[in-house]
Amino acid sequence: MNRIPAGQAAGPVAVVVALGTTQTIAWASSYYLPAILAAPIARDLGLAPTHVFAALSGALVIAGLLGPRVGHAIDTFGGRGLLAASNLVLSGGLFVLSIAEGPALLVVSWVLLGIGMGMGLYEAAFATLARIYGSKARRSITGITLIAGFASSVGWPLSTWLDAQYGWRVACQAWVLIHLVLALPLNLYLPRAAPLRQEAGTVDHPQLPSRESETFAIVVLAYMFAAVGFVSSGFSAILPTMLVSLGASPAAALFAGTLVGPAQVGARLLEAGWLGRFHPLLSARLATLMNPIGVITLILGGPLFASAYAVLYGAGNGIITIAHGTLPLALFGPAGFGRRVGMISLPARATGAVAPLAMGLMVEHVGSVALWVSALASLSAFVALLLLQPGRTA
Repeated sequence: MNRIPAGQAAGPVAVVVALGTTQTIAWASSYYLPAILAAPIARDLGLAPTHVFAALSGALVIAGLLGPRVGHAIDTFGGRGLLAASNLVLSGGLFVLSIAEGPALLVVSWVLLGIGMGMGLYEAAFATLARIYGSKARRSITGITLIAGFASSVGWPLSTWLDAQYGWRVACQAWVLIHLVLALPLNLYLPRAAPLRQEAGTVDHPQLPSRESETFAIVVLAYMFAAVGFVSSGFSAILPTMLVSLGASPAAALFAGTLVGPAQVGARLLEAGWLGRFHPLLSARLATLMNPIGVITLILGGPLFASAYAVLYGAGNGIITIAHGTLPLALFGPAGFGRRVGMISLPARATGAVAPLAMGLMVEHVGSVALWVSALASLSAFVALLLLQPGRTA
């Protein structure tokens, strides 16, 4: 598979900065938007906030269903054009949302946002990097997650300020401008991928997996990411509320919640450094153990250990995000990477869509049992990864 020769395109650092910035914008203006704007949107439209979150869940399902097709398109043509188009689609969804006066346009806006998310979030970015850099994309994948890990830290305060000063409609329109003025040019700055050529000696891995072993590995990875995605999506939405229900003070729960982001970034720095010397299976296995260790610490230590749990939970999340790109790349190589990542991510989109509601109901009705359920889900992901060995699939 041919890629752009060195020196004929933007350097890796510039590509990582550009793509990390556009990913920050994409996540902040879509996935993280309802956390701030759901309440004012629902109030103005005469709906319950749960309707806005339900629209987000539907958008995640749409994004997941698009994943394999988007990945295949990137495998074939490269990701520059699709990522740039995602800025236009996300802008369209945000504009429609900003003029919505009832549930009809609310649904239309989140359908568009779901399409844009399927075209422009991490899976598409990872596939783009694999298409450009091949087997050497691991460091670049880690780099963009380091930058985009601050999407909520940037997006939430900005959306809050815009809503407070000008209202939620102007906040949505401001994100439209950010997409068109900043994100779109940066995505167009990315290098074009060279045409694919199926010639002897052009593949990056001399020993490709057999069809049977590849299918098995894809199923295992799909289950693993679905299990950890259920935990991550579920607790990301309700973590402070859950800690308060378990006895932590509101201040302690809020402080613990603020530690999740730095823990994610710290873990990604560790992956970029020391853990980067090992196969991604090692870091992924360690990441799946973080939540169970945190649950045991919180249950045995009580509310005083809420911050310790948040750090462990966040660290695991930080590495798992990277593993979405690095594990398939290491196991299968860059050829067909986008299609495989789309297939692997599809179940995780589904579990992520239902997780906030399911986890919220469990915390409300069975309390700490929800923690044990999350720990078992993470442990099952760890066991699934034990079924994979680097030499068996690559």
